Formats: sequence, C-alpha cells, structure tokens
Amino acid sequence: GVGAMTWSPLACGIISGKYGNGVPESSRAALKCYQWLKEKIISEEGRKQQTKLKDLSPIAERLGCTLPQLAVAWCLRNEGVSSVLLGSSNPEQLIENLGAIQVLPKMTSHIVNEIDNILGNKPYSKKDYRS
Repeated sequence: GVGAMTWSPLACGIISGKYGNGVPESSRAALKCYQWLKEKIISEEGRKQQTKLKDLSPIAERLGCTLPQLAVAWCLRNEGVSSVLLGSSNPEQLIENLGAIQVLPKMTSHIVNEIDNILGNKPYSKKDYRS
C-alpha cells in the first residue's frame, strides 16, 4: 500500500539527448554550480549512459515517442510508483514530457524487458513472506 514518488526521471536532462556530443554552453551542466553534473556526463560512466541512450532510441522510435517520453513512461509503468515529478525549464518541455501518458499503454512486458536488458539495472522484487 506504499508508493514512491520519483524525481528527475530525465536524470538532470541527460536522457533528453542534449549531452550526446558533450556539454553545450547553454545547458545546466555548463553552469559552475553544476560542475558535478558536467563531471558525471564526461566521465566513463557518463559515456556508458550515452551508449545506453543510443540503444534505447530505436525502441522510442518504434513506439513513436521521444527518449524523455519513454523515460517518464518507464517510470510511470512501475507498480510501485505513485507519481513522477517533472522538472521542465519551459512549456515545450512540459508538453513533451506529458506526452508520456500516451506512451504508457504501449509499455508492454516485452518492451519493458527490452528496456531493462539495455539498462541492466532492473530491481529485484522482494517477496512478502508474511502472508
């Protein structure tokens, strides 16, 4: 009976794809107070994340959505998630992110398994042995 409220479903904008070719000067990661984000993006782990995003792109294309919409829908489809907090910088981003609602019905178990295989971070489900 407990649900989680997820935040930063786009990983501080990383999943938007804007960091695929480095850190644009107009991005959040270019600000001094976000040096930690820039370091994360250009790190070995950051490059691995960019590879995973490239691997996820064909799935988003098949579903007729963007990577941000796929990410938000992936969060929403989790039965343990009650809501997803969106952090949009402008109305266009908000409208795009809200488009995830239309992607949600397309998140079949096959699609979710494909995504989970690419991400390699599927949490295990703890059994309730009390019942």
